[in-house]
Amino acid sequence: MPRFAANLSMMYTEHDFLDRFAAASADGFEAVEYLFPYAYDATELRRRLDDHGLRQVLFNAPPGAWESGERGLAALPGREAEVRSGIERALEYAAELGCPRVHMMAGLVGPAQDPAEHRDTYLANLARAAERAAAAGVDILIEPINGRDMPGYFLSRQSEAHTVVREVGAPNLKVQLDLYHCQIVEGDLTTTLRRDLPTGRVGHLQIAGVPDRHEPDRGELDIRHLFGVIDDLGFDGWIGCEYNPRAGTSEGLGWRHDYRGDNA
Repeated sequence: MPRFAANLSMMYTEHDFLDRFAAASADGFEAVEYLFPYAYDATELRRRLDDHGLRQVLFNAPPGAWESGERGLAALPGREAEVRSGIERALEYAAELGCPRVHMMAGLVGPAQDPAEHRDTYLANLARAAERAAAAGVDILIEPINGRDMPGYFLSRQSEAHTVVREVGAPNLKVQLDLYHCQIVEGDLTTTLRRDLPTGRVGHLQIAGVPDRHEPDRGELDIRHLFGVIDDLGFDGWIGCEYNPRAGTSEGLGWRHDYRGDNA
C-alpha cells in the first residue's frame, strides 16, 4: 500500500520548521521530506526525527543561489566544482539523517543556450554524483518539473529523465516522478505509472492537486484511482505530499484518512 511522507517545506507552515516534525508525527506520518536541510544543524534534525519516530526519505542537494532564483546546477557548464562540493555536503547530511535519497536539481537554461552542451554537462555531473553516492548507499534522483511553475527548467518530461538514467547507467540514479508536474506537462498518468514503475527506475513519487497544488483530492486528479494503480504495480517506495494546504495542514488530511489503504 502507498506510504506517505509529509513535505515539511510546504506542509505545516503554520508551525516553525523544527516544530513541523512533531506536527507531522501527531497526524500519523511516519516519514518526512523537504527541500533543503542546510540551514539547520544535522544533529538537531536527527534529534527531531528520532524524538518523533520519523524517517527522512528525501531532500535536495544544494541548488546554487536559491534566493537569487537559481534552481539547481547539475546542467550548468562551468559550475561543476560547486556541484561536486554540493554533493559532498548533501551526503554528509544524508549520513547523519539516515536519508537514502538526494534529489539533484538540473537548473534553468535560457532559449539561446546550447542544449547539447548543457546535456553533456548534466550527464557528466550525474555520473560523478551517482558514483560518489553509491559508496554511501544513497540514490541520486532527477525530477522533471513543469515549465508553468519553473520556466526554463532543463528537464520537463518523463521520457527525457528515463533516457538520461539509461544513458548514465548507474543503478543508483533514478527518477523522481511528481504526478503534479507530470499531469501539467504531459498527462496520461495511468499509462505513465504502468509504463515506468515496473522498470525499477522510479525511486520516489510525489503528489499534489492539479492545477492549484493544494490537497491531492482537489482538482482534476482521481487520486483514489491513481493510488490503486500504484498499489497494483507493487510500488514499495514513498509518496511525498508536496502540496500547499488550502486552510490548515491537519484540517486538509481527509484525503489520506479516506484512502482505503492508509491505516493512519
